[in-house]
Amino acid sequence: MTATRVDADLIRRLPKAVLHDHLDGGLRPATVIELAAEVGHTLPTTDPDELAAWYFEAANSGDLVRYIATFEHTLAVMQTREGLLRVAEEYVLDLAADGVVYGEVRYAPELNTRGGLAMSEVVETVQEGLAAGMAKAAAAGTPVRVGTLLCGMRMFDRVAEAADLAVAFRDAGVVGFDIAGAEDGFPPADHLAAFEHLRRESVPFTIHAGEAHGLPSIHQAVQVCGAQRIGHGVRLTEDIVEGKLGRLASWVRDRRIALEMCPTSNLQTGAATSIAEHPITALKDLGFRVTLNTDNRLVSGTTMTREMSLLVEEAGWTVEDLRTVTVNALKSAFIPFDERKALIDDVVLPGYEAAL
Repeated sequence: MTATRVDADLIRRLPKAVLHDHLDGGLRPATVIELAAEVGHTLPTTDPDELAAWYFEAANSGDLVRYIATFEHTLAVMQTREGLLRVAEEYVLDLAADGVVYGEVRYAPELNTRGGLAMSEVVETVQEGLAAGMAKAAAAGTPVRVGTLLCGMRMFDRVAEAADLAVAFRDAGVVGFDIAGAEDGFPPADHLAAFEHLRRESVPFTIHAGEAHGLPSIHQAVQVCGAQRIGHGVRLTEDIVEGKLGRLASWVRDRRIALEMCPTSNLQTGAATSIAEHPITALKDLGFRVTLNTDNRLVSGTTMTREMSLLVEEAGWTVEDLRTVTVNALKSAFIPFDERKALIDDVVLPGYEAAL
């Protein structure tokens, strides 16, 4: 398999899985423009190509806080039932067009309540839109399973509410939980009560850690809060010296705690310096359960196909490497074991064989 030529056409055909992707960071530029006109929101430009370029350029600041600020315009058009339905449906269809067979989409319902919707109504509406997208994708012959992660914003005071919603909707499409937002200065342990509640209710969760803040953030996420996965985690390499793993890195690797790594996004926020030297490759080679993700497709101007292509072109990845991170993602997905196994055995592995 490793001798197979890996070109763009092959990568497009490969089945993919994404665990770390934000709903409000993946809108179609044309949709942002149309919805903004309906709600009277002013954008930097009303040309779809120019808007896409504006997002990409604004996000390439090397600063996580400024990167997050680019979400002002997408969130502005996600405050109505109609806007949320459209964005959620298109999200699924865009994944399907990219060859994704399993995806987990995350968002913070508290950020979609400015138009009068309650947080529970936001969740219900997004789930309705996702279901419509999955039905259309299946009818088109490109089925994709999408689960939802609800986020609490770590710098605000509604994390517990979001956790309660994850419990309430866990049998209605919500598969897990996360905290998002500015990492530095807002440690995971600030929300320990929410994570303890989720554990008692058997709701899995991931935590953004090790991106803008270092090893203490990862330690808290894993050892104090009990995260089953780590969002980003690029700075885990600070606990690895000349290939020798420290105690925290060993714990993460040996217990198969998945790292949701997002190369292009990490370059934009300054958490990594290049694709060629991104920690995802070194961590993969050391046996960590790394997964490959887009984070924010509009903001980062990316897709899963593009992320895979960059690693092949600039970091020397093979088809086998791409298969490994895809299987890794499904092994660590927040859906039942039998469903994960079926996707691996019946979809991903045959899909790779067919592509080759």
